[in-house]
Amino acid sequence: MNLKSLIFAVLETIIKVVVLAGAVMLIIRGVGEAYDFGYRVFKDEPVSANNGRTITVGVAENASVRDVAAMLMDKGLIRDDKLFVVQEMLSSHHGKIRPGIYDLSTGMTANEMLAVMSSEEDKEEEDSDPSGDSAGTSLTEDEDFPAEEIGGYPEGMPEEELADNAPEEEDGE
Repeated sequence: MNLKSLIFAVLETIIKVVVLAGAVMLIIRGVGEAYDFGYRVFKDEPVSANNGRTITVGVAENASVRDVAAMLMDKGLIRDDKLFVVQEMLSSHHGKIRPGIYDLSTGMTANEMLAVMSSEEDKEEEDSDPSGDSAGTSLTEDEDFPAEEIGGYPEGMPEEELADNAPEEEDGE
Protein backbone atom coordinates (compact mmCIF):
# COMPACT_ATOMS: atom_id res chain seq x y z
CA MET A 1 0.00 0.00 0.00
CA ASN A 2 1.46 3.27 -0.96
CA LEU A 3 1.03 6.66 0.65
CA LYS A 4 -1.36 7.93 -2.01
CA SER A 5 -3.85 5.08 -1.37
CA LEU A 6 -3.60 5.56 2.38
CA ILE A 7 -4.38 9.30 2.16
CA PHE A 8 -7.30 8.57 -0.19
CA ALA A 9 -8.71 5.95 2.24
CA VAL A 10 -8.41 8.30 5.23
CA LEU A 11 -10.09 11.19 3.35
CA GLU A 12 -12.86 8.87 2.14
CA THR A 13 -13.49 7.70 5.73
CA ILE A 14 -13.54 11.29 7.03
CA ILE A 15 -16.04 12.32 4.34
CA LYS A 16 -18.27 9.33 5.14
CA VAL A 17 -18.21 10.14 8.87
CA VAL A 18 -19.04 13.82 8.23
CA VAL A 19 -21.91 12.92 5.87
CA LEU A 20 -23.23 10.33 8.33
CA ALA A 21 -22.97 12.80 11.23
CA GLY A 22 -24.82 15.42 9.15
CA ALA A 23 -27.56 12.92 8.29
CA VAL A 24 -27.93 11.94 11.96
CA MET A 25 -28.16 15.63 12.95
CA LEU A 26 -30.84 16.28 10.29
CA ILE A 27 -32.83 13.24 11.43
CA ILE A 28 -32.64 14.33 15.08
CA ARG A 29 -33.70 17.86 14.17
CA GLY A 30 -36.55 16.54 11.97
CA VAL A 31 -37.79 14.21 14.70
CA GLY A 32 -37.70 17.08 17.19
CA GLU A 33 -39.68 19.34 14.83
CA ALA A 34 -42.20 16.56 14.13
CA TYR A 35 -42.62 15.88 17.84
CA ASP A 36 -43.09 19.60 18.57
CA PHE A 37 -45.67 19.93 15.78
CA GLY A 38 -47.55 16.82 16.93
CA TYR A 39 -47.49 18.03 20.51
CA ARG A 40 -48.95 21.40 19.48
CA VAL A 41 -51.69 19.67 17.45
CA PHE A 42 -53.03 18.00 20.57
CA LYS A 43 -51.99 20.61 23.17
CA ASP A 44 -54.34 23.16 21.53
CA GLU A 45 -53.34 26.32 23.37
CA PRO A 46 -54.97 29.70 22.72
CA VAL A 47 -52.92 32.69 21.58
CA SER A 48 -53.76 34.58 24.81
CA ALA A 49 -53.66 32.92 28.21
CA ASN A 50 -56.48 35.11 29.57
CA ASN A 51 -59.80 36.01 27.91
CA GLY A 52 -58.03 37.76 25.05
CA ARG A 53 -59.63 40.15 22.63
CA THR A 54 -62.67 39.45 20.49
CA ILE A 55 -62.27 39.75 16.74
CA THR A 56 -65.07 39.51 14.19
CA VAL A 57 -64.20 37.37 11.17
CA GLY A 58 -66.09 36.43 8.04
CA VAL A 59 -65.92 33.06 6.31
CA ALA A 60 -66.80 33.16 2.62
CA GLU A 61 -69.05 30.58 0.96
CA ASN A 62 -66.22 29.01 -1.04
CA ALA A 63 -63.42 29.41 1.54
CA SER A 64 -61.19 26.39 2.05
CA VAL A 65 -59.75 25.38 5.41
CA ARG A 66 -56.40 26.80 4.28
CA ASP A 67 -58.07 30.13 3.45
CA VAL A 68 -59.76 30.23 6.85
CA ALA A 69 -56.49 29.32 8.59
CA ALA A 70 -54.56 32.05 6.73
CA MET A 71 -57.24 34.61 7.62
CA LEU A 72 -57.23 33.57 11.30
CA MET A 73 -53.44 33.84 11.39
CA ASP A 74 -53.53 37.29 9.74
CA LYS A 75 -56.04 38.45 12.38
CA GLY A 76 -53.84 37.10 15.21
CA LEU A 77 -56.27 34.40 16.36
CA ILE A 78 -53.87 31.51 15.71
CA ARG A 79 -50.08 31.22 15.56
CA ASP A 80 -49.64 28.63 12.80
CA ASP A 81 -51.97 28.16 9.83
CA LYS A 82 -50.59 24.73 8.94
CA LEU A 83 -51.19 23.57 12.50
CA PHE A 84 -54.81 24.79 12.30
CA VAL A 85 -55.36 22.85 9.05
CA VAL A 86 -54.11 19.63 10.72
CA GLN A 87 -56.20 20.31 13.83
CA GLU A 88 -59.28 20.77 11.65
CA MET A 89 -58.51 17.58 9.75
CA LEU A 90 -58.25 15.57 12.98
CA SER A 91 -61.21 17.17 14.76
CA SER A 92 -64.85 16.17 14.83
CA HIS A 93 -65.54 19.42 12.93
CA HIS A 94 -63.68 18.27 9.81
CA GLY A 95 -65.37 19.64 6.70
CA LYS A 96 -68.11 21.38 8.69
CA ILE A 97 -66.95 25.02 8.67
CA ARG A 98 -69.93 27.10 7.58
CA PRO A 99 -69.85 30.47 5.86
CA GLY A 100 -70.86 33.41 8.03
CA ILE A 101 -69.70 36.12 10.41
CA TYR A 102 -68.26 34.96 13.72
CA ASP A 103 -66.95 36.61 16.88
CA LEU A 104 -63.80 34.74 17.90
CA SER A 105 -61.37 35.48 20.70
CA THR A 106 -57.62 35.18 21.07
CA GLY A 107 -58.45 33.35 24.31
CA MET A 108 -60.13 30.51 22.35
CA THR A 109 -58.39 27.30 21.31
CA ALA A 110 -58.46 26.16 17.70
CA ASN A 111 -61.01 23.49 18.61
CA GLU A 112 -63.28 26.09 20.22
CA MET A 113 -63.02 28.27 17.09
CA LEU A 114 -63.84 25.27 14.91
CA ALA A 115 -66.85 24.50 17.11
CA VAL A 116 -68.15 28.05 16.69
CA MET A 117 -67.58 28.09 12.93
CA SER A 118 -69.16 24.69 12.37
CA SER A 119 -72.07 24.96 14.77
CA GLU A 120 -75.35 24.38 12.96
CA GLU A 121 -77.40 25.41 15.99
CA ASP A 122 -75.84 28.88 16.20
CA LYS A 123 -76.17 29.38 12.46
CA GLU A 124 -79.82 28.27 12.49
CA GLU A 125 -80.57 30.67 15.34
CA GLU A 126 -78.92 33.52 13.42
CA ASP A 127 -80.88 32.63 10.28
CA SER A 128 -84.23 32.37 12.06
CA ASP A 129 -83.87 35.46 14.24
CA PRO A 130 -81.64 38.27 13.02
CA SER A 131 -81.94 40.15 16.33
CA GLY A 132 -80.26 37.27 18.15
CA ASP A 133 -83.05 37.17 20.74
CA SER A 134 -84.63 33.73 20.55
CA ALA A 135 -86.93 34.24 23.54
CA GLY A 136 -90.50 35.09 22.63
CA THR A 137 -90.11 35.14 18.87
CA SER A 138 -93.05 32.93 18.02
CA LEU A 139 -96.26 34.83 17.41
CA THR A 140 -99.57 33.24 18.26
CA GLU A 141 -103.01 34.73 18.19
CA ASP A 142 -104.14 36.33 21.42
CA GLU A 143 -105.76 39.57 22.47
CA ASP A 144 -102.61 41.57 21.64
CA PHE A 145 -102.11 40.00 18.21
CA PRO A 146 -105.36 39.11 16.48
CA ALA A 147 -105.15 36.68 13.58
CA GLU A 148 -105.50 39.45 11.04
CA GLU A 149 -102.27 41.12 12.26
CA ILE A 150 -100.13 37.97 12.25
CA GLY A 151 -101.10 36.75 8.81
CA GLY A 152 -104.64 35.44 9.25
CA TYR A 153 -105.96 32.02 10.03
CA PRO A 154 -104.43 28.91 8.49
CA GLU A 155 -105.81 28.08 5.07
CA GLY A 156 -108.20 25.17 4.92
CA MET A 157 -109.48 25.59 8.47
CA PRO A 158 -113.19 24.61 8.60
CA GLU A 159 -115.68 27.40 9.29
CA GLU A 160 -116.70 25.89 12.64
CA GLU A 161 -113.12 25.90 13.88
CA LEU A 162 -112.77 29.51 12.75
CA ALA A 163 -115.78 30.42 14.86
CA ASP A 164 -114.55 28.35 17.83
CA ASN A 165 -111.05 29.90 17.71
CA ALA A 166 -112.17 33.48 17.08
CA PRO A 167 -111.45 35.94 19.89
CA GLU A 168 -114.46 36.53 22.09
CA GLU A 169 -115.81 40.03 22.24
CA GLU A 170 -116.05 41.55 25.70
CA ASP A 171 -119.41 43.08 26.53
CA GLY A 172 -117.98 45.46 29.15
CA GLU A 173 -117.96 48.52 26.86
